Amino acid sequence: MRDFGPSSVRRVLEGPQRDTWSDSCRLEDLAFLHRGFTEYAHQLDLDERWAERWTMRWKFGPDAAATYSVRDLNEVDVSRTVPVRRFTWRTDQHHRPGLEYMVSTRRHHGFESFEEECLLLVADFAAGLREALSQPFRLRFYAGGKRVDHTPDYLLLTDSGPFVIDVRPAGRIRPEDELKFAATFEAALTAGWRYGVVIGWRRHVWETVDAFSAERRPLTNVLDTQDQLRAAVSQGPLLLGHLVERCSIPAVARAHALHLLWRRELGADLFAPFGDASLIRLAPVGLRGVRS
Repeated sequence: MRDFGPSSVRRVLEGPQRDTWSDSCRLEDLAFLHRGFTEYAHQLDLDERWAERWTMRWKFGPDAAATYSVRDLNEVDVSRTVPVRRFTWRTDQHHRPGLEYMVSTRRHHGFESFEEECLLLVADFAAGLREALSQPFRLRFYAGGKRVDHTPDYLLLTDSGPFVIDVRPAGRIRPEDELKFAATFEAALTAGWRYGVVIGWRRHVWETVDAFSAERRPLTNVLDTQDQLRAAVSQGPLLLGHLVERCSIPAVARAHALHLLWRRELGADLFAPFGDASLIRLAPVGLRGVRS
């Protein structure tokens, strides 16, 4: 697990744990979501007309932008938007930007840190993703009579509705960040959107999803290996090592097992180390291939 801060913070992130099958998990089941910002809500200027005074600026192209009040947020055609600010690449910068390919959208998306890259990969697997928008809008809000701006990291359009996300490692959240998170939560709430601050991942989640992603692209089932895998676990879960040995070519079966795990047609326990001792099951009929 990546080092997100002091050892005391890491201990919080690593436990407690419970069994969760990869074929039925949601993004919220895998991430640690920060909640401390709710204590800062009293500092926000939330009078009767706050939703009219608070605004969001969106971009729809290189030279096209528009500002909407938070009250009118549902009037925005978010599917047409582009990042409200550009990513930067410099030799002396301390963060690591890049592009992450997402199977759900079939294109690359920008990230500004390793933690954001992790978010994109796990969201691609578990968020029921339809679209991912980087730096989607600039929120302008008021707190203590002062104007403050904040640009969230992502807006995920999912099967269960829009999900605004900020990514901030535990131990690196400052009071001014908490205020911005609280404001973004209030703005999202007015539109019925979800909001979360991802501060880390439950133990083994990142490594396991990363392993599944090795075979996330389309895979030709020439030898009918996938049906062999499904048939082998149709009577009950098997250890991964035993499962692939029941197929005609175990080495090929391993690749197809990862592919079916990514597609959520097979399931594994995400909160245990992934390997030959991992218990693999056939996803319930209603969940096969479905992203939660």
